[in-house]
Amino acid sequence: MGRSAKLGLEMFEVGPCEDAYTMGFLIGQRFSDMIKSRLASDLVLHNQFLPFAQTPEFQPLLQSLTENNRNKFPRYWEELVGTADGSGVPVLDIILINFRKEILPLLPKTTAMNQNIDTLDDCSDVLVVSDSMAVVAHNEDANVALVGHTYLIKGTLSNGISFMAYTYAGELPSCAFGLNTHGLAFTLNSVPPSENEIVAGGIGRNFVSRDLLEASSIDDALCRIKSSEVSVGHSYNLIEMRTRKIMNVETASRKRVSIYEVGATPFFHANMYLHLQVNQLLDENSIARQSRAAALRKRSKDNFLSLLGDTDDPKYPIYMIGPLLYTLCTAVIDLDEQTLSIVEGNPRKGKISHIFSTCTEDFKMP
Repeated sequence: MGRSAKLGLEMFEVGPCEDAYTMGFLIGQRFSDMIKSRLASDLVLHNQFLPFAQTPEFQPLLQSLTENNRNKFPRYWEELVGTADGSGVPVLDIILINFRKEILPLLPKTTAMNQNIDTLDDCSDVLVVSDSMAVVAHNEDANVALVGHTYLIKGTLSNGISFMAYTYAGELPSCAFGLNTHGLAFTLNSVPPSENEIVAGGIGRNFVSRDLLEASSIDDALCRIKSSEVSVGHSYNLIEMRTRKIMNVETASRKRVSIYEVGATPFFHANMYLHLQVNQLLDENSIARQSRAAALRKRSKDNFLSLLGDTDDPKYPIYMIGPLLYTLCTAVIDLDEQTLSIVEGNPRKGKISHIFSTCTEDFKMP
């Protein structure tokens, strides 16, 4: 178990279980109050998704999302249903929050009038692989309503493989970051393809990232990403401890994938496509963070943490404290130290709440 503060991010160890439904049920049961609290405070769910779910237009979309994702990932679908049942909330609510990014762009324009209350998951990553260091530092940014609605899952599968995943309450592990006992880790960045780039009813990003928690290598992770006919796009930062390799993988619908291997020049990724040629929405927040990061020093891990803690731009800071977006935590993966550290609060202050080993079977530090 990681070394944790008395208060803050909770970790739940689960598994091996007799089936995926049971694993989901136990997670839902353990975090029932938190899941209910998150759903109760989710304005997008109540003001947009649930009203849309009562319309005839929604039924074909729900059917496609259900059939495609359940057919490709039957275990993860059972895990999702188990989470709903264990937490005592309607399975439709759990489906809607897990497909948030697949549904939101397809809302009728009248329903989406107040769409600005939901924002991109404006995460920021800085990555490098040089002779002197190999590091990924990641700000996990989300709607302020998610503050206090996240947890860590340490899951052990029936095949003996374990994973550690930072998880949004009620969602599959993990739409944020995670690692497994194969020494494969990842962080994620949302990207904004334009509406004509979206294929309704495709594979959901939460299902792809849940699948990555079971990848045996970076090549296996790439195969899993490439095999999914996703509805919208995503950016994956794949990390392989054994080979000291980091790759940024940008994806879009119709199985479009671009791979950039990170080297000695520090690579900053916010929330726009950088190398996959896709029509995308302009995100002023992302553009501002990208520009600010280019101007900041990036020669050491401390520089990376200082960059991710930057608040110089009052409108679009890299480190966010509201009113809409909030930096929930910062994850630092050091391939040479073989650790994953979680920093709560501004990373410039370096207050580590959890630290895990990436080279032990139970993630415990030696």
